[in-house]
Amino acid sequence: MNALFRLAPFTSEEASRQWLVHLAETAIAAVHPFSLLPDQLPEKPAGRTIVVGAGKAAAAMASALELAWVERARNNDEAIDLDGVVVTRYKHGADCQYIEVLEASHPMPDALGEQAAKRMLEAVKNLSEDDQVISLISGGGSALMTLPAAGISLKDKQAVNKALLRCGAPIRDINTVRRHLSGIKGGRLAAHAHPARVVTYLISDVPGDDPTLIASGPTLPDNSKPLDALEILERHAIEVPDNVRQHLMANHDAPQASSPEFARDQSIILARASDALEAARLSAEKSAVDIRVLGDDLEGEARDLGIAQARMVRKLQSEIKRPLLVLSGGETSVTVRGDGRGGRNVEYLLGLFDTLEGAEGVYALAVDTDGIDGSEDNAGAVFGPESWQRAKALQLSAKDYLNRNDAYSFFAAINDLVVTGPTRTNVNDFRAILVLPRPA
Repeated sequence: MNALFRLAPFTSEEASRQWLVHLAETAIAAVHPFSLLPDQLPEKPAGRTIVVGAGKAAAAMASALELAWVERARNNDEAIDLDGVVVTRYKHGADCQYIEVLEASHPMPDALGEQAAKRMLEAVKNLSEDDQVISLISGGGSALMTLPAAGISLKDKQAVNKALLRCGAPIRDINTVRRHLSGIKGGRLAAHAHPARVVTYLISDVPGDDPTLIASGPTLPDNSKPLDALEILERHAIEVPDNVRQHLMANHDAPQASSPEFARDQSIILARASDALEAARLSAEKSAVDIRVLGDDLEGEARDLGIAQARMVRKLQSEIKRPLLVLSGGETSVTVRGDGRGGRNVEYLLGLFDTLEGAEGVYALAVDTDGIDGSEDNAGAVFGPESWQRAKALQLSAKDYLNRNDAYSFFAAINDLVVTGPTRTNVNDFRAILVLPRPA
């Protein structure tokens, strides 16, 4: 980015939009496994090292780990002695020589995700105290590593998962249910690897960064109970098959923190949403702009957050004397009422867009840091004042599109989608609003 752009990025519509895109790219780069894992390698054990993992960043984490591990082994004239298996979302793979990379479906689990989970349990069985398991966990891993508990079918889990996603349940609720219907999550993978030591590296996509919630914590103890999962299903009015209800009522506890399986284990959060926001903030400081960070853990209905932030922006614009950047992160949800297309980032932006009603001097971007907004091909979208002109020329009603959950189609029609492809990391949503002062 040249000096002129850093000092005066707001001289045109295109410059302002590209500045926001640049901030998003900076944020994502700061939380990528290749910039994080090489400096965090565990020591080589006396025995074997087995790698397992799941998530949208799992393949990139495996590749970064493998490259650093091999380099260290060669520098120290040691045997490489590394193998294992990880699973990631379709088209999120990466090249590895020693660690096998599998791909499966997200957000709806499929049979390949079930096979991947079984492969991981097989990979860590019959280990000794001298062995080490490295677990690479990131957002999306809960759906990708799906192994139904005894008496529950993959079809049962798919039905419950679909209902939770459509009702707008927060990720904390979704993952609590997933843990208690699983044969591998909620610390069960670590228990299966015992007595080997398990070192877990995490890239957090959950508000609050509770390690046990990331990908439903396959190698970490679970603090919730099966009846908690049942309460969540009842609270969201989700009907479940009788066998699922009976399984939860039987109250099969996951391994607890006091269990000996976890005595020697370690967990390290490599990256979180706050790291992405901080990288963007530091980059933005190079420009003549004030900065306000609203937090990295914003939740709730995506459109409602957009509406609330639009009202905040209107008030701020009447008060500021120079450009203001508003940053936020977290994970919103979408209650599906219509049959349109779109993820939570474009739904948030459409709520913002509709409520701003053509306000001048406001630019906004929202992307999922994994590069995929929901199940579409875009990361999110970006809009500016000219977006309202294009929408008006095409006679598009933002409210109508919002009512049918069709934000993807709206922003596609005005050419405002942001398409990055898979980034192979994931610390959740990145949102940035640039507010310019009203002309005197």
